[in-house]
Amino acid sequence: MNYFKTYWMATMAAIFWGANFNLARPVIAEMGPYVAGASRYVLAAAVMLLIAQTRRETVPLQHWKAYLTLGVVGVFGFNLFFFLGMETSSAINGALIMALNPLLTAVLGYVILRDKPSKQQWIAFPVGIAGVAIVVLGAGAQLKIALGDVYILIASLNWALYNVLVKKMMPNKVSGIANTAGIMTVGALALTIAAIMHGDHVVMPTIHAGSALLMMSLGGGVLAYLFWNASISNLGPSKAAIFMNLVPVTTMVIAAFEHVPPNHAQLLGAMLVISAVTFSSVSLSKKG
Repeated sequence: MNYFKTYWMATMAAIFWGANFNLARPVIAEMGPYVAGASRYVLAAAVMLLIAQTRRETVPLQHWKAYLTLGVVGVFGFNLFFFLGMETSSAINGALIMALNPLLTAVLGYVILRDKPSKQQWIAFPVGIAGVAIVVLGAGAQLKIALGDVYILIASLNWALYNVLVKKMMPNKVSGIANTAGIMTVGALALTIAAIMHGDHVVMPTIHAGSALLMMSLGGGVLAYLFWNASISNLGPSKAAIFMNLVPVTTMVIAAFEHVPPNHAQLLGAMLVISAVTFSSVSLSKKG
């Protein structure tokens, strides 16, 4: 796979996930975090299994340990704490915390895989994080720790671990569609069990919340996971994770379309984030 296609997929995955912070609010307001998480991935897993069946592909059960680990960490762990966090954390605060993911992934990647970040990455990381900080501070975020922010941080840690484990555990001789279907199915089952144990009831959402849930399932679920898994396979966890810096920028842009235009500080931060991603991408492309 060429670098342009890999970078495009990593960028699109980050954009889909950035939109999730804006879409989560109406969903949680009507469904609650447990049912929202379960509903999102029951739908996403069903779509992935349908795609796999259409392509006459099956999920190889001999890799159940890998799917169980990746599904619990990357789907169940991430999404449960994401939805719990978005009950009280703002979209922009959540996006900022998720922007710490490249650094967390680099650290875990070095500890688990001995994947040492390049000099370009070390330069890009602080620049990207500084840009994210400017974006969030320009949006008037409050610098205090709320329970929702803690949940989002736990979600970010789960995602960083998932990034590393994908590189280590993802079956190589299985298609990305079959692998993603297996991971999502495990995650959907785990989220459903959690919702049942929590005592939540299935809620029929309104058109507004239902549309948001559908976009989160198909865009931020099916497409984003397919794109992201392929990106990690080609770039490695620490190189792919820097694209997570685009998440808060996407959140900011969507907020602007919701009649909350960015100020000068937010635009400056967005420029820094995009510059960091571009610098890292160009450097890695030349190296490859």
